[in-house]
Amino acid sequence: MTDFVKLTYAQSGASQSVNGVGMRAMQARAFDERGSQYLLVKAPPASGKSRALMFIALDKLANQGIRKAIVAVPERSIGSSFRSTPLSQDGFFADWVVEPQWNLTSAGGAQKTKAFAEFMDSQAKTLVCTHATLRFAFEHLGAQAFDNCLLAIDEFHHASADEDSRLGELVRSLVERDKAHIVAMTGSYFRGDATPVLRPEDEARFNRVTYTYYEQLNGYKDLKTLGIGYHFYRGRYIDAINEVLDPTKKTIIHIPSVRSAEATSEGKYGEVDRILDHLGRVLGRDAATGFYRIERADGTQLVVADLVDDSADRERVMASLREIKGRDDVDIIIALGMAKEGFDWIWCEHALTVGYRGSLTEIIQIIGRATRDAPGKSHAQFTNLIAEPDAAEERVADAVNNMLKAIACSLLMEQVLAPNFKFRAKDDSDEIDGSRRETNIIFDKDGSASVAILGFKEPSTERSRQIIETDLADLTAAIFQDDSVLRASLSPDEYAPEVINQVYIPRVIQTKYPDLSDEEVEEVRQAVVANGVFKSPEVELNPGDLDPDAKGGSKFVKMAEKLINIDELSIDLIDSINPFQRAYEILSKAVTADVLRTIHGAIATTKIAMSEEEAVALFPRIKAFTSERGHEPSLTSANPLERRMAEALAWIREAKRKRMAAAGE
Repeated sequence: MTDFVKLTYAQSGASQSVNGVGMRAMQARAFDERGSQYLLVKAPPASGKSRALMFIALDKLANQGIRKAIVAVPERSIGSSFRSTPLSQDGFFADWVVEPQWNLTSAGGAQKTKAFAEFMDSQAKTLVCTHATLRFAFEHLGAQAFDNCLLAIDEFHHASADEDSRLGELVRSLVERDKAHIVAMTGSYFRGDATPVLRPEDEARFNRVTYTYYEQLNGYKDLKTLGIGYHFYRGRYIDAINEVLDPTKKTIIHIPSVRSAEATSEGKYGEVDRILDHLGRVLGRDAATGFYRIERADGTQLVVADLVDDSADRERVMASLREIKGRDDVDIIIALGMAKEGFDWIWCEHALTVGYRGSLTEIIQIIGRATRDAPGKSHAQFTNLIAEPDAAEERVADAVNNMLKAIACSLLMEQVLAPNFKFRAKDDSDEIDGSRRETNIIFDKDGSASVAILGFKEPSTERSRQIIETDLADLTAAIFQDDSVLRASLSPDEYAPEVINQVYIPRVIQTKYPDLSDEEVEEVRQAVVANGVFKSPEVELNPGDLDPDAKGGSKFVKMAEKLINIDELSIDLIDSINPFQRAYEILSKAVTADVLRTIHGAIATTKIAMSEEEAVALFPRIKAFTSERGHEPSLTSANPLERRMAEALAWIREAKRKRMAAAGE
């Protein structure tokens, strides 16, 4: 298995410590915005979003004239996160109380819409239900029924600006009526289908609270390292899973959808049986919990929970999982479409997922199952078991695409889980006697850095500033999902880094934010590209290294295998770095030469057409090439990048000929 990402954290304990009223860091930050009518809380799994909502809701009920607080979760298993909680014992002014009859997630069955309506007519203050129940109730009661109510939507990325999204339409209706309060909570504000969660004009009405993954994980007490890796297999996954499944690690196994390419002819139940066979001999099933007991070859026993079985037994298993108290209560969970969002098993050390997941949000949620802090858990691991592309198979293009998207995901997680950087334009106007310059990199107390870059465009409007400050991770996700960016980035011999950074990335930004001006697009683009370069683990920064007066210090930083003088750092230099370079190098080492050829062959069949933007971006390279070599790039060259430059030159000349012909007419 290859770990594409390995991150180490400080174990500062900051994200776990509480203030005088029992609030952790993220919760206190969210509570500071409790007066907002519309609030979007973006924070990672295990940061305490559910309790943050309790604090905010109780204040709104007591002090802001709100008559009811309604919490909606995507699936019933998450409802327990919002059960009654004695907040006053830690110093808060009230307790969060949800009467059993108004927790509509505690059991299955019909009549939920009727119960919801009864709640709205009662004197009760708090209710918990699923997104589905909320949608049905809204259709039955109408928007007016929610006046002066707080609606809290957990896992808000399930909403969509698409007209066919009923949850998105519900939110839009309430915002347009403007008489309800909304708190939207999510660990990832990015949908796999790339549809925005809200329309820009609706989103602009939300105040935002952002708490980063790095802040969360760096502030843990026990968890120190996180690995994100991929294992490529041929044949059937159930025959290869033993290569990455360590029975001594607390593991959640997410098997593939029955309709996916990775699914086998044995069906989901047969696949679970094969996994159990790998683990050992099945001794039986506990009548009380529904958990399997497995005896390993060495005589030790494992407790396994099967969430794939969708018979009546699953309710018993789910209820048992909600009651887990200790590390040894369960060892392995096997799931299909469950145990992701909001699923709280703090002892999980390994999230093992079979097959590529098309939604980056889903992957982030799965990784979040393993990144809970727990006593004795120093390392968490995410492993994606992916089919290796085989040139002999009909669906080779799909297999290659899945592999490339998986690699893109690892780079995204590297961005999300690493410390933040801030960037500013370099200004040498404060020189004293021609010798002193501004400090190019300034370190904050929390270890983050502010970097000065020559030619960097700082945000000139509130809109571009807001995107850079709160949306960078989600925008990066959209960029890493884009086919053109991905294909070009993983073909470094053919596509110049400038083309990726200056042509393909701006297109994604324009698509995601159609309201931006060209100037705003360029400001956001530069922030994205600079952030991507500096968050690579190959960029090594610390205050001592950058202080020329410190012992052993220097003014150089390692960047994309180059030593760069900090004084010479410019946006042009950053644009000359392929954002996927390290991933390509790792991929080259992780697979055989035959597989690499298969990957390149599949990419070549979907070659990106030449555009004016790419031709313009390549023109400086073409001029430099011609000056250095004494001849123009050739269309018959063995070098792919030279051929691409020749294509660009031909495109430029043809465009010039057409303009001259049009002028002659």
